[in-house]
Parts: sequence; C-alpha cells; structure tokens
Amino acid sequence: MAETTVPARAFRLGVAGPVGTGKTSLIALLCRELADEIEMGVVTNDIYTDEDAQILRAAGVLEIDRIRAVETGACPHTAIRDDVTPNLIAVEDLERDHGPLDLVLVESGGDNLTATFSPALVDAQIFVLDVAGGGDVARKGGPGIARADLLVVNKTDLAPYVDVDVERMLSDASAARDGGPVIGLSRHDPASVDALTDWVRRMTALVRGGGHTPVDPGPMAPHSHADEDGHVTVHSHGTAGHDDADHPHERMSHTHAHPHERHPHALAHERPAV
Repeated sequence: MAETTVPARAFRLGVAGPVGTGKTSLIALLCRELADEIEMGVVTNDIYTDEDAQILRAAGVLEIDRIRAVETGACPHTAIRDDVTPNLIAVEDLERDHGPLDLVLVESGGDNLTATFSPALVDAQIFVLDVAGGGDVARKGGPGIARADLLVVNKTDLAPYVDVDVERMLSDASAARDGGPVIGLSRHDPASVDALTDWVRRMTALVRGGGHTPVDPGPMAPHSHADEDGHVTVHSHGTAGHDDADHPHERMSHTHAHPHERHPHALAHERPAV
C-alpha cells in the first residue's frame, strides 16, 4: 500500500469584509458546523483589542487555545497585506501547538471594499458583505468583491427590514465577479449554511490535495484613514512583490475646527475603477 503523505501545513482561509458584515459570526458558524470533522484553528485581527477572539472563545466554538488574536495597531489591511509577519507567526504557532490542522481561518479586521489578503498569508479568501450595508454595494465592485475566491452576501434574513432585493443583490454580485461563486447566507437558513460549509469542505480538500494555487487579488486602491489625533494617513499600494519603499505611506496633519467632531475617512466606494 502506498504511504499517505500528510500536507506540510493547514489550508489557510482568509475572511475579509467591511465592519459589521458578520465575519466573526460566519467564522463561529463554520467552527460549529465543521469542527467535528475538520481539525481547525482561528486567528483574529483587531486594531487595539482581542475582542473578536474573546467572542469566539466565549461562544465555545473551539477549544480556547485554538483561537489566537493579533492586535494590528494599524489599519486592518496592514497586517493581512503589507506586513503579514504577525499573522504568519500566529498561524505557525497555532499549527505547532495543535497540529496537524486541516484548516486555519484568518479573520481580517473590518476594512473597506478594497481589502484583500496577501497570497503569502492565505491560500484562498472569502469576502463578506451584508444586506444591511445596502443592496447596491455588490455592484460597486472592488478587489475584495471581484476577486476573492468566494463572495458571501450575509444576513439575507434582514432584507425585508432594510428594503433590499436579495435576488437582485446576488445577481449584481455575480456580474461583478464575472460569474464567480456567490452565496447568499443566513444562519437561520439551513440550505445556505450547507452551501457555505460544502464550499469550505471542497476548498479544503482541493488545497490539501495540492490542487489550488493562491491568486493575488491585486493591489488595494489608494485610500486614507484618520487616527485619534486627527492625522490622515494616505495609502497607495503597489502590486504584490514591490517594496514598501517604492510606495510610501504619506502622513498628513489635519486640523479640526471642532475637536470633538471627527472627519470621516475616504469612502471605500470612492476609488479608481478596477
């Protein structure tokens, strides 16, 4: 009998999307549905806290030590694309302590529609939207929507309460992805939960069997963020493999006329066409 070769490491699946779209609840759902059949671990990302990891630990979806947290201390995309070292260390430590694992889910902090994982960190990625964010979001596109391995339109059960046509939103999403896979998800809808878990099972088997090559979804569009002191950082990212020195992050001082009023950062939708 031929000797079975165990893959050197787990399938690393990134989960990204704007704030509030349900990334953490999606990961909790996957853990509840799949932990009995797939050896799993989770790495969460937050800017200043480990709250998402605490939520998952409190929910009891996995052994507490299989859920690790990275506090990025900067814009969420920084730790999933610009400098993935803290996340790579967290994933590798998780595999060392609990391996062999089949699947490690890496949750990005909430970011905009241009946020994508570096293929140096994950093998595939899910991008999450939700109906409460607006029925028009999917058709506005962006690297996350257009090029992630799977797009999930979450919280479809809320559509009647926010006046969103789910079928149209899913159709728009499919068009924005040139027919790439899209799942409309509600944790209260068993058929949609089955569609998501089946996709994860198939992708896990594909990656673990050596049948999938990570694809770089492309650079993020230029955008800006304001910090607590009112400073605005403008990011302009080059293509994968370029040195950060070639694409510096510019820091500008921004003076507020009213100290208690925050100026919003640039909208994710206000970006060059992809």
